[in-house]
Amino acid sequence: MAALLRPRLLVSRLFQPLCWAEGGEAAAAGGEAPCRSQRLLVQGGLISPAAPGCYHYLPAAVRALEKLVALVDGAMRAAGGQKLSMPCLSAAEAWRASGRWERMGAELFRLADRHGKGYCLAPTHEEAVTELLAAQSNLSYRQLPLRLYQVTRKFRDEPKPRLGLLRGREFHMKDMYTFDASAEAARRSYELVCDAYGRLFRALGLRVVRVQADAGAIGGTVSHEFQLPAEVGEDRLALCPAGHFAANAETISAEQAACPTCGEPLTRTRGIEVGHTFYLGTKYSSVFNATFCTAENKLQLAEMGCYGLGVTRILAAAVEVLSTEDSIRWPSLIAPYQVCFIPPKKGSREEKGAALLERLYDDVAEAAPQLAGDLVLDDRTQLTIGKRLKDADRLGYPYVIIAGKKACGDPAVFEVWSQNAGEVTFLTREGVIDLLSKVRVS
Repeated sequence: MAALLRPRLLVSRLFQPLCWAEGGEAAAAGGEAPCRSQRLLVQGGLISPAAPGCYHYLPAAVRALEKLVALVDGAMRAAGGQKLSMPCLSAAEAWRASGRWERMGAELFRLADRHGKGYCLAPTHEEAVTELLAAQSNLSYRQLPLRLYQVTRKFRDEPKPRLGLLRGREFHMKDMYTFDASAEAARRSYELVCDAYGRLFRALGLRVVRVQADAGAIGGTVSHEFQLPAEVGEDRLALCPAGHFAANAETISAEQAACPTCGEPLTRTRGIEVGHTFYLGTKYSSVFNATFCTAENKLQLAEMGCYGLGVTRILAAAVEVLSTEDSIRWPSLIAPYQVCFIPPKKGSREEKGAALLERLYDDVAEAAPQLAGDLVLDDRTQLTIGKRLKDADRLGYPYVIIAGKKACGDPAVFEVWSQNAGEVTFLTREGVIDLLSKVRVS
C-alpha cells in the first residue's frame, strides 16, 4: 500500500532539542524576562537564539510557518493576489527618492557594495514594487487592479529587540501592494484585503480586532492595524464594548473616554499588532511615475495600497495568547504535527500494545492521507508513558493516542487526548481512524 511506503516519523529522530529543565532563554541584557511565547518556543526546541533579535527556526517551527504561509497564500489568492518575490537588497537611490532613506534613520540596515553603491536590507518594499510597475511602460487599465504580494524575510534594526519573535531584527512578513485605476477602486481593494485578513484570523481561531491607526513612516491617508489583545502587547488600544469603535490609543486624544458612535465608555487594553493596512493614494506612484494607460489613451498615476501580515509574529502571538504557562497550544491548522502516538514503556506489562499502536499509525496514514507527514511515533520507550505524555502536552500536539492498559483488551481500546478541547476519550481502532480522518490541515 502506498501509505506504508512512507516510513514512520519517530520522535527520537526529530531535531527538536527540548530544554524544559533549563528555563529556556536567559533574560535579556536589560534584565527583562522572556515572554510566554519566547520561553515556550525555546524550551520546546522550535527556535534557538542566534543573535540579538535573530533566531534559528528549527524543523518543527518551519513546519508551522509553512502551514501558516499556505493559509496566507490561500487568503491572498482569494483576494485576487498574485505572488512574486523581490530582492531583500534595496537600492538606496529609491529610498532617497521617496524620502525614507533619511526619515527612517537608524531603523534601516545599511550597507554598500564593493563599488560604493548604497543599499538597505528592506523592512518593506513600497519603493521596489512601485519601481517595478513604473518600468512597465505599456500597462493598461484593462490589467488593473493588480494585487501583488510576497512572503519574505524582512529586516529592521530594532534598538532593543525583545519578546522573542514578537519584536526582532529579522522576521517573515507577507506584504501585498495593490494598483488601481481610481481612488474608489483602490478603496474597494482595501476593504477586500481587510476582509480577507478577517477570514484568515477567524480560521486560526484568533480574536483579532481591526483598529484605526497612524500611517507612520509608510504614509497614506487611511490606515488600520489588526491587533490581537494580549497583556504582553506593546500597543495600547481603545475599544468600544459594543464594537462600534476601535483605535490605537496613539490616534485619539487622551481626553476621549467614550465611543463617538454610542457614547459607551471605551475600554483600554493592550494588543500585539499582527497586520497593518494602508491606503497610499499616489504617494509612491507619483515619485516613481507608475502610470497606466486609460481608456482615453492618457497616462494616469496608479492608486496604491499596501498590506502587511507579520507571519512569524502571528505564530508567536498565537502561542502567546492560546498557551498555558507550561504548555504550547497551537491554532490546530498550523500545529507542526497533528498526532503523537505513545506506545507502552519497554518491559512493561502493556508492552504487547506497542505492535497494535504501530499498526494503528499505519492505518491512520492510509485512511487519512491529508495527515501524511503529520503523524509522529514517540519511540522513546525507555521513558514512562507519563513522561512522554507530559512532553506531548507541552509541545501542543492537537491529538495524542496512547496504548495503555485498555489496548491489551479485546477489542483494543486506545486513550485519545484532544489537547485543544481538553478532553480524554477511549476509542477502538475504528473510532480513532474515524476521528482522525476528519482532521483538517492547511
